[in-house]
Amino acid sequence: MKLLKYTIYRLLQAIPVLIGISVITFLLANLGPGDPVSLMLQGQEHSEELVRAIERRYGLDRPLHERYVTYMAGLLRGDLGQSIHYQRPVAALMMDRIGPTLLLVLSAYAFALATAIPLGIVAADRRNEPTDHASRIAALVGVSTPSFWIGIVLILVFAVKLGWLPSSGLYYPWRPPSSYPGIDGHLELYYESARHLLLPMIALGTLQMATIMRVERTQMIESLQGEYVKLARAYGVPERTILRKHAFQVAQLPIITIVGLNLSTAIGGAVLTETVFNINGMGQLFVEAIQQNDYQLVMGVTMVLGTLFVVGVVITDISYAYVDPRVTYGERE
Repeated sequence: MKLLKYTIYRLLQAIPVLIGISVITFLLANLGPGDPVSLMLQGQEHSEELVRAIERRYGLDRPLHERYVTYMAGLLRGDLGQSIHYQRPVAALMMDRIGPTLLLVLSAYAFALATAIPLGIVAADRRNEPTDHASRIAALVGVSTPSFWIGIVLILVFAVKLGWLPSSGLYYPWRPPSSYPGIDGHLELYYESARHLLLPMIALGTLQMATIMRVERTQMIESLQGEYVKLARAYGVPERTILRKHAFQVAQLPIITIVGLNLSTAIGGAVLTETVFNINGMGQLFVEAIQQNDYQLVMGVTMVLGTLFVVGVVITDISYAYVDPRVTYGERE
């Protein structure tokens, strides 16, 4: 019950954050240069009456504060508005694109965790040895290199030079195999999906991997120097058991924090990664919305991604109690 109360409290705290995101995004989208109606009618013969009719249809002829209140009222009803450029509901456009983005971000996190945690443990266990130095250099390079540059290098090496992997697009494993020409059966679809996902997953997950590995190494070194570890060694507990049962669990609390807070970095990196690898996800949709000055679509994508980030932070907070029994919510000492 206390955990439920804390969850509700944290979600209520997120409301002002989302309102702030909506205000800033709305102002930036509407006060920026360019006219969405002119972009929509670009290359077509049109009259002034047609322009005025389109502005009335989308409420562009009203004052800015009225448009914001109208948008927020629709948002409370679950209506994200109508895209000016695509002339489709924003919610429908995002439902078509959110799957590839979630697949990319989740697979990048899976790659980061699967590689960073073992490497961080090995580096801590072999501190100041060649293995430790190599992992620290790799982490420094990973933190310093932008994801889009890594993606371009991966394309040049593994797609253009060696021809091992495809350089663009994505096969969606939730779709029927018949939707892709030349795909026979689910196993082949899963295989092609993994091949197309591998390069963008590595490009997006390298930064997360490097960050998590550095924190894991630092926390494991601190845990291995704890008094309880010294006591376990004095009792003759095997070193592998000490790493697995005594030091590992204590070191994971900061990792959960990093994973939750880096969600915004992963979502931001997905925008560039999807552009580099030509993946039709939320990131590419967001870029197209900005290019067309489609403020309704910009608002919708921003609010959904902001909500995902806030929910991820709340889940991170709640996860503390499951990793560290000393963490409690709503209890007094």
